Amino acid sequence: MQFNKNRRLALIHQALAAIALVATGLPVQAQNWPERPIKLVVPYPAGGNADNTARLLATQLSARLGQQVVVDNRPGGSGTIGAAAVAKAAPDGYTLLLDATAFTVNPSLFAKLPFDAAKDFAPISLVMQAPLLLVVPAVSPLKTVADLVQAAKARPGQLTYASAGNGGAQHLAGELFKQGAKVSMTHIPYRGGAPALTDLIGGQVDLMFSATTASGPFVKSGKLRALAISSVQRTPGWEQVPTVAEAGLPGFQVNEWNGLFAPAGTPQPVLQRLEAETRAIVASPEMKKRFAELGVQGVGSSAQEFKSFVQTETAKWAGVIRTSGIRMD
Repeated sequence: MQFNKNRRLALIHQALAAIALVATGLPVQAQNWPERPIKLVVPYPAGGNADNTARLLATQLSARLGQQVVVDNRPGGSGTIGAAAVAKAAPDGYTLLLDATAFTVNPSLFAKLPFDAAKDFAPISLVMQAPLLLVVPAVSPLKTVADLVQAAKARPGQLTYASAGNGGAQHLAGELFKQGAKVSMTHIPYRGGAPALTDLIGGQVDLMFSATTASGPFVKSGKLRALAISSVQRTPGWEQVPTVAEAGLPGFQVNEWNGLFAPAGTPQPVLQRLEAETRAIVASPEMKKRFAELGVQGVGSSAQEFKSFVQTETAKWAGVIRTSGIRMD
């Protein structure tokens, strides 16, 4: 009899616990997450900054969560195709998004998106940032940002700046510079950063904003000259290069960034676990070493900090795009 009584009490306690979970809106299965592999969608091709970051993060998350985190590259549509797939995925913690700067640009760049960037995603953590170098050919007569501004004002529209394509961080950095310096320059879009840098080195274009990861080796080898860097403060490894703000454009800041998102509605315990694990990974000596080798800055923000960052970046690029009149439709 005592056994049956204890069993009934245990069943009652289990039922009450389940009811409490439902009442608070937390699915019972979230308590056991993860129970199977997790898909990490990267809406860009393999080999770029976002892909590199995703693969580093996936390896570490797999070890910490006890389930494999698989990187799934879904490029196309300036990052919108992969992001749309995650927005439509079940909010159960088994489909995540590793996105980049375009996430805060696309809402203003496209007249219509297949998702609502502000409502369809739960920001988890800003993983890393990579500042851009303002670079010119090594043989260029331009030695400083002041030289560049003076030349652009003397020859309106004649100086050319390259980018990896319309609407990307490099293009928008050039537009932000033009607006801040009140100068006119001509944008030359390429199909990727590599051909743009090749033509810049060859002198076919006059300047370019390019991530330290891409242009840095050419600066160090003497093929390009860095006039400034787009970070708020001088960057470790590039202490000799002034910031654009120092060089005469107060408030100028542009970073290529990577951050982790989940579909909106993902259970809070899952989001909290992902945030804690991601922040611990970014702060680990191993990841700090890898980021330093790649020339990027690890961040590992809180979810709230990342949400505020996304809102600020979205508003900033909306203003730049509105003023410049850039459209992708």
